[in-house]
Amino acid sequence: MSAENTECCPKFNSELWEDKEIIWEHKLFVKDWVRSMFHIPMNFGAVMKKNVALIEKAHAKSEEMIVLSDENSLWGSDVYIDVTKEVPDAQMVQLSGIFLSKVFEGPYRNMGTWIKEMKLYVEKKGKNLKKLYFYYTTCPKCAKKYGKNYVVLLAQV
Repeated sequence: MSAENTECCPKFNSELWEDKEIIWEHKLFVKDWVRSMFHIPMNFGAVMKKNVALIEKAHAKSEEMIVLSDENSLWGSDVYIDVTKEVPDAQMVQLSGIFLSKVFEGPYRNMGTWIKEMKLYVEKKGKNLKKLYFYYTTCPKCAKKYGKNYVVLLAQV
């Protein structure tokens, strides 16, 4: 199998997410927890593999396969995987609200700068930030293949 055929993540279209206002009404997600050490994920691959298997078994895989992270602790984060319907044996949650999105590109070490930029962006829009989610658009292997590491910050306002 050639390297051209080994990507698992679709190529990301940043135009669909840059400077957008997104409204979700009861958007369905599988929720799980990833262990981290100072925000560096330790078992992300295993958590994704387990949940993707459940999602595929339930025929609930969405076309976009949005994976959000709520970096709510130095020691772990909640992960949300969007689905098309309920998934047996998985924790299900619904997200509703208005979200402002902004696309960033580069190494993860820039995350602190991106968060500051996102907070300013929300402020300039005259909104109050309630919660910040991170949409990692591709796995590290696919980001390397495509030559871009896009991260979307979603600010719930």
